Amino acid sequence: MIVMTRNQVLKPLVWIACLIPLSRLIVGAFMGYLGANPVERITHRTGSATLILLLVGLAITPVRKWTEMYWLIQYRRLIGLFAFFYGTLHLLTYLWLDQNFSIRAIAHDVAKRPFITMGTLAWLLLLPLALTSTQKAIRLLGKNWARLHRLVYVAAAAGAIHFYWLVKRDKQEPLLYIAVLTALLGWRVAVWIAKTQEKQKAVGVN
Repeated sequence: MIVMTRNQVLKPLVWIACLIPLSRLIVGAFMGYLGANPVERITHRTGSATLILLLVGLAITPVRKWTEMYWLIQYRRLIGLFAFFYGTLHLLTYLWLDQNFSIRAIAHDVAKRPFITMGTLAWLLLLPLALTSTQKAIRLLGKNWARLHRLVYVAAAAGAIHFYWLVKRDKQEPLLYIAVLTALLGWRVAVWIAKTQEKQKAVGVN
């Protein structure tokens, strides 16, 4: 009888879940379901996938503490890498399919639409996190690894602002992302304040 571990079951499921947005785009492209403006549809879906995966990754820490399912932490890095993957697809869609790698057109677009600058900033902040996601990088950086990876908070905020600035009329979706991000960051601030107060009390007692 073959007994599978929890990781052997859940890791493939995480991969499948993270690949769903890409598979939907591929199927949509072949079946002609991407609408009258396929580039816009690809841009939106890859951007949404990036933000959702960033938020899911940030939600793992509070969820694992509330539920005591501490093993959830082992999937955070994988989810973060998929967020970077979709962010890269999102950026490439703009540079290639939308602007055809035209430096002049991109420069003009950036000057005209600040949300592109904000989106590029989000990707640039995620880049060093993706490059240092290996076990070797964790060993080499030591405590600095955790400090570096706090950039994910800024990257997520930049991504949410990018989406908010992009949308002209119905801002319900970007506001939802901003609300979830605010709650996740607010929880971290509350935990930090609580720990700081405990340390101060401990010092006072001593």
